[in-house]
Amino acid sequence: MVPRPAPPVSPPLIPQYFAGKEVFITGATGFMGKVLVERLLWTCPEIAKLHLLMRQKKDIPPEKRLKQLKQSQVFDVTREHCPQQLEKLSIVAGDVIKPKLGLSKDAVQQLSEVSVVFHSAAILKFDEPLAVAVEQNVRSVLKVMDLCDQLPLMQVFVYVSTAYSNADLSSVEERVYPAPLNLQHLFALVDNLPEHLLAEITPGLIPPKPNVYTFTKAMAESALADRASHSKYATAIFRPSIVVSSMQNPFPGWIENLNGPCGVVVGTGKGLLHVLNCSGDKRADMIPVDIVIDTLIAVAWETGVDDLRETRVYNCCSYDNPTTWGEFKRRMLQGVRRYPYGMPLWYPCGFSIENGLVTKVSQWLLQTAPLHTLDFVFTMFGIKSRPSLAAISHRLQAMNDALKYFMTREWKFSTDNVRRLRDRLAPADAALYNLDVQTIDWEDHCVKFVQGTRRYLLHEQVDASRCAHLRMRMLYIVHRLMQLLIVLFLYRLSKRSVPAILWAMFKLKSVKNSKYGSS
Repeated sequence: MVPRPAPPVSPPLIPQYFAGKEVFITGATGFMGKVLVERLLWTCPEIAKLHLLMRQKKDIPPEKRLKQLKQSQVFDVTREHCPQQLEKLSIVAGDVIKPKLGLSKDAVQQLSEVSVVFHSAAILKFDEPLAVAVEQNVRSVLKVMDLCDQLPLMQVFVYVSTAYSNADLSSVEERVYPAPLNLQHLFALVDNLPEHLLAEITPGLIPPKPNVYTFTKAMAESALADRASHSKYATAIFRPSIVVSSMQNPFPGWIENLNGPCGVVVGTGKGLLHVLNCSGDKRADMIPVDIVIDTLIAVAWETGVDDLRETRVYNCCSYDNPTTWGEFKRRMLQGVRRYPYGMPLWYPCGFSIENGLVTKVSQWLLQTAPLHTLDFVFTMFGIKSRPSLAAISHRLQAMNDALKYFMTREWKFSTDNVRRLRDRLAPADAALYNLDVQTIDWEDHCVKFVQGTRRYLLHEQVDASRCAHLRMRMLYIVHRLMQLLIVLFLYRLSKRSVPAILWAMFKLKSVKNSKYGSS
């Protein structure tokens, strides 16, 4: 019997869609932006060109920044296997805070063939001055859309927001919510009020949003939806939750910043962070950056194919495959002990405390006081630490203040649009782009997370040598001895204090009895 030939495998549709297209990207030098550029170059070999908006930074011209970008570790695989793809990167000198993005007429002409735009540039600091955050996170969206209106081939505009743009709600749907403030009123305030006065009214202006970042992201979403209702191209809002190191692409564990949980991992691994204000039983909605970017690329494809005039919203979260902050802490501690960091200051250990006051007292006793004391001792002996331990103490406190809102609460994120998009992918596309959070093995990912912070962020070798483990064992012994000394001290103190307190109470009672008896 002659075997039947295998059915032909259809080529992936997403690379076909991007074939021959030119793409404009803001925020390309950021953590997510770099992975977006890498994944587009790697998965869409026939993409025509990627135009990257770059500004001059610290006396480094955009051209040099592009050269530095091409040398980034994120492109190691691309450089090895298809280096010609990197030649498709084109720099566009500009700045999202400048009028018309700071683009010259020649630059706008350079973008005339662009049909897809990803806008991911943003200020991520939670306590940024309101005027700066509005310029970067709100007005920039309208400026990029102004540019899109000038592009004759424009088809798709995808705005990268955050799943926490509506963090004041316990349940977040995939839709645009009403703006927390009238847009023109907000612009009038930041344009006309002095900086000090604006700083004074900001705490009363942004509630119920928890911080300036989420407030401006919510304002930007509303502004985009209003503007998109009469635009000539399709628009989408993409909301990732807490983006962490990669699961697989460009390689396992890739990370490049200390934001969010990454700062917790490094601080704990270095023996600096011991107390965190969080609820161990609350969901930790983290999601690997490669799943985020694969979903983002698929969102652009679907937005272009469907060509809707209504702005579609995608919540990209791990709600369907959750972990908790308590589980994250346990796995993280296992990871940093199994793969010790270079020269940790103390044995990696820590407490998760929900009560804010108890957290502050514990931080002072276990972090602030020891770090400042060591900093003083180092200074006395001429030992230089960069940054200083006192500065590290302040950074740890600031990180805890920024994260506590998100680590003591949990949200229910609707992900219907992302699920539908995942089910819509052809088998060839699903093999190329991973949109499925069910594929995350959190035990394995936390190990890769720890290894990634060492290799790609701190540029240390993942040392599982006998020497590193011996050092960790010694720190463990010192840690236990210190705990024993503290217990003995408290015991001795209680032995002296309790009899003294009882004797004082007895004397007080005797005085009262004698007083009342004499009367």
